[in-house]
Amino acid sequence: MDDRISEDLAEMKKKLSEYVDKGRVVGYTEVREGPVITVKPDKMKIKPLKKVSTCNIGFVAVDCSTRTLKRANNWGIYLLRSAYALVKGRDVDWAYEERMFTATGDAHLRRNQLATMRFEYESELALHFCREHKQFDEKQDYLLLDGASYFGTERRFSLNLYKESERKGIRLFTIAKQSPSLMDEKGRDFMSAVNMFTAEPIWVYHPVKKADFHESLYGDIAVVKLSPSTFRTFRCDIMEYLSNSEVHELISPITSLSEDPRCLGYPVALWLAHDFSAPSDAKLLHCCEQIERTWDEAGLLDVLHREELSCSFADEIHGIRYAFQREWWGDYV
Repeated sequence: MDDRISEDLAEMKKKLSEYVDKGRVVGYTEVREGPVITVKPDKMKIKPLKKVSTCNIGFVAVDCSTRTLKRANNWGIYLLRSAYALVKGRDVDWAYEERMFTATGDAHLRRNQLATMRFEYESELALHFCREHKQFDEKQDYLLLDGASYFGTERRFSLNLYKESERKGIRLFTIAKQSPSLMDEKGRDFMSAVNMFTAEPIWVYHPVKKADFHESLYGDIAVVKLSPSTFRTFRCDIMEYLSNSEVHELISPITSLSEDPRCLGYPVALWLAHDFSAPSDAKLLHCCEQIERTWDEAGLLDVLHREELSCSFADEIHGIRYAFQREWWGDYV
């Protein structure tokens, strides 16, 4: 058994023993998403990108998935798998790390805890990769994270990752699959509104908002369209230490990643990192067996299994036997 998983199982036993003795934590702390940003689109901020077919640059992407292993009304046990994908030309290298995480409290509290842990594990893997991977060229290659450029607080990337990237001059970008917090002056979707403003096939709109360290926003917010074959646009945050460069020149190489038919318009390195972070059902079942064995050894099996049954009947009448068989990625707690 992996040493870290053994540690996670021991932590699970400790938390659930405390829960059985003392009950759950009551209430939760609401953690805000990024603040709503309302901006009137400005055509002058749109710059065309240069389409790049191939380049000898490495693109590293990191992502983390959450799958529910066991759940009851007041606790849950989850498998978090963080993965990286390194794409350079037609070559792909990848690896992953898995952790088991136990959260007690109501669904809101557990969801916030899980989000915090995902950012922590993604940051940890990205930092380890930048320090240890010999194929990574710090001045030329790109590091792509899934999300927005908030660092240093709850549900944010690690500030150590930002500082290390700044120190080494790494081309660090965060790319969000969606950003409902960006709105135009009428409260409509900002990215869609910008898309209507230009006939350019690929472009960058910069800046929507400049980096603001007081808000934990460590990058300039931009919007990009990376493929002429789709209307998809994405939020792309450019780290503050890179934003004095020619932004359109920095972003243009990412277009070489954005013509894969599996994720047209989206950098395929991020798509692969997401795909590689998905554990198999066989792995999930093995983890469930480890959990029940640990419960049994700790004398917790009967009480915790009864709490599972109290929570799971609605799933069972829909033919769902295991918690991981019914969940939206990372949201079902």
